[in-house]
Amino acid sequence: MTQQRWTPDAMGPQTGRTVLVTGANSGLGLVVATEFARRGADVLMACRNSERARAAVQRLRRDVADSGREASVEVVALDTADLASVRRAAADVLRRRSSVDVLVNNAGVMAPPPGRTVDGFETQVATNHLGHFALTGLLLPALLSGGGGRVVTVSSVAARSGRLDREDYQSERGYRRWRVYGRSKLSNLLFAAELQRRAEAAGLPLLSVAAHPGVAHTNLTTSGPVRDRGRLVRAVAERVSRVLGQPASQGAWPLLRAATDPSAAGGDCFGPDGPGQARGFPVRVQVPPAAHDPGDAAWLWARSAEWTGVDPAELKRG
Repeated sequence: MTQQRWTPDAMGPQTGRTVLVTGANSGLGLVVATEFARRGADVLMACRNSERARAAVQRLRRDVADSGREASVEVVALDTADLASVRRAAADVLRRRSSVDVLVNNAGVMAPPPGRTVDGFETQVATNHLGHFALTGLLLPALLSGGGGRVVTVSSVAARSGRLDREDYQSERGYRRWRVYGRSKLSNLLFAAELQRRAEAAGLPLLSVAAHPGVAHTNLTTSGPVRDRGRLVRAVAERVSRVLGQPASQGAWPLLRAATDPSAAGGDCFGPDGPGQARGFPVRVQVPPAAHDPGDAAWLWARSAEWTGVDPAELKRG
């Protein structure tokens, strides 16, 4: 008997749940926010650009209205590359909501030119990992107050090529954009696993899972790797991405399954079921061997706490 393939129809009603999605103004994040709002969830869209956020909210409201429902949605200003912004966003969320049922750590950049954040960190690991590490820690009171919050951390197939590199995590000795992207996405998996381990050790009702979209056509494809290249290169990259990648509407399915599947266990990772996990329907997938290293995960947690100044007391190990 063939197992039924998962689609967003399996999410079921989400009324009464509060969901925070980072990077929600476009791509995967906007799809995730829309699907939750369509099913009655109270959605907080965490976005860096206020103008794009307003346009995204209008689009979401139109899409949800087409299904006969009025969306419950608000915008939270957040730039995960700026720790001060992360702290303001977390404080804003805690003022507005007493609990958060689902946090989707989705915002990110992919293989941009070399750069440093306002805090002095390498742009990719700061945006993709450190900002979400800090946000999750700061929102822990809201995630725990509902009796069972879920954190979904979004990784990538590029995590397979990732290496932690304890000696040069911040790329101070040289920058190779794809190597660093893989490092940031491996960091997402290490963080998701360590968060689950610490929650279990502390006896806390928190579920930490990971997901990746496979090869999805989103604005990351052209806004990062080729944004400093010529017009022809950007046009070719856009065309190739459309041909090889699945649309964001389906690339978001592993994230949605990770966020809602009642059978999900802590430490699970969801991705497409096709060859190379590149495209297809969402299933539980294997993570690369490097993501299983508890020593690297503990090292990354300690350094992340040091760099961000966020170290959730509830999850500290004795």
